[in-house]
Amino acid sequence: MDQTKLHVSSIGQGPDVVVLHGWGVNSAVFTALPDLLPQYRFHFVDLPGFGESDVVAGDINDWVASIIASVPKPAIWIGWSLGGLVATLAALSYPQHVSALCTIASSPCFMAREEESWPGIPPNVLAQFGSQLTQDLEKTIERFLAIQAMGSQTAKGDIKQLREWVLAKPQPQFSALEQGLAMLANVDLRDKLPLINQPWLRIWGKLDGLVPRRVIKLLPELSHSEDVILPKASHAPFISHTEDFVLALGMWLEKHQ
Repeated sequence: MDQTKLHVSSIGQGPDVVVLHGWGVNSAVFTALPDLLPQYRFHFVDLPGFGESDVVAGDINDWVASIIASVPKPAIWIGWSLGGLVATLAALSYPQHVSALCTIASSPCFMAREEESWPGIPPNVLAQFGSQLTQDLEKTIERFLAIQAMGSQTAKGDIKQLREWVLAKPQPQFSALEQGLAMLANVDLRDKLPLINQPWLRIWGKLDGLVPRRVIKLLPELSHSEDVILPKASHAPFISHTEDFVLALGMWLEKHQ
């Protein structure tokens, strides 16, 4: 297993909070967070092969092991989109290192599975991204950013902000983008969710075009989990509805720090 040291940017003082970004971007998307919640020490991870982190060979388990080796333990973990899938697996595989879990616009199974009436990204859409990666990397990521903001009333501004922050770091490695797409297509943690014993906050955008709101009702109701649905947000609520997002996250962090 590749134990590559990943790029982690640590900012602030206080309880440790590990933060993971989504596919096609990097940790710069969370630039605003430390100023809004200054009482925590944030550890912003560039996922393997994204931003300033080296590629880690293997699958999602290898990614999780590399992140675990690169961040303080124990810590509260926050993951957005694909980062939420990674953080969820970390909470299951390394419960002693993940004291609480927050997932943002994230599904335990991103791919739609019609035979099970499971809502998600249509398989042909993910397949398109895979084939387009080989043709035009920048255009594919740009298109994905546009889908993330779909439905949001501030979509144009959201995409502009995402793009500005993302371009501040190196482009993702091609192999890492392929790995990430494979995770979105194949990883299914639904059966394991009842095994999560940590406090778990799930933040959703009601207008999300990638993680349909029908997912929420299909997840197990756990005594230590809570859902916050932002009615006018899409897939990036921390950018489109920063104030509401920070209010919900801040209240939860205070309870579980």
